[in-house]
Amino acid sequence: MARNLNEEKYTERRNEILDAALKLVYTKGYEHMTIQNILDELHISKGAFYHYFDSKGDVLEAMVERMIVEQVTPLLKPIVDDAKLSALDKFHCFYQVAGQWKITQKTFMLELLQVWMSDENAIVRQKLMSSSIQSVAPMLTEIIHQGVSEGVFTSPYPDQTANIIIYIMEGLSEKLTELLILAKTDRAEGGVDKEINIFIGALNDAIERVLGAPKASIKLIDPEMLKVWFE
Repeated sequence: MARNLNEEKYTERRNEILDAALKLVYTKGYEHMTIQNILDELHISKGAFYHYFDSKGDVLEAMVERMIVEQVTPLLKPIVDDAKLSALDKFHCFYQVAGQWKITQKTFMLELLQVWMSDENAIVRQKLMSSSIQSVAPMLTEIIHQGVSEGVFTSPYPDQTANIIIYIMEGLSEKLTELLILAKTDRAEGGVDKEINIFIGALNDAIERVLGAPKASIKLIDPEMLKVWFE
């Protein structure tokens, strides 16, 4: 019993730190947020902070992991488990719902993209990639196996295909960040819009090939939804 109470207290205190950090991400931005800001927000010592986290990067990793577990997985798992949906429908719904959720977290996601592109945060970037694979890949793998059973996907490596798709989609995040930066100066000339459309077409084609899906059957990105990120 004592152990359970200690674990509950540990989790509660850890979540308090994450809540304070998330608030600071929205008010200051991740890059400007410091560990001292978190200490001041909670009125705790450095020793208390380092009992739960080793660095600011660890805090970001934990925030993302908590979002995936508490918010993203509960949205995506019902899609995977829906016996009425075909694999192709599940695949599209999976990414559509994930995309809509990201829009609701737009401020945080834009901060995350900035971290994603920073060379000094390469280790954090790798950890976030690993977290994404561990959480999302099993659900995607289940959809891909269903697609193979239905004959709509012909990939000979269904267990590995999910990881490859995740890497492709993470590459999309990097490209979008570049385009968001470029859009500030070049959008008026229409160059960014054209590049986005070409990139979306290439992305859909690449994922079709990885899945072994029929030509023009994959349309993962809604251009209208994408425009939200450039507003």
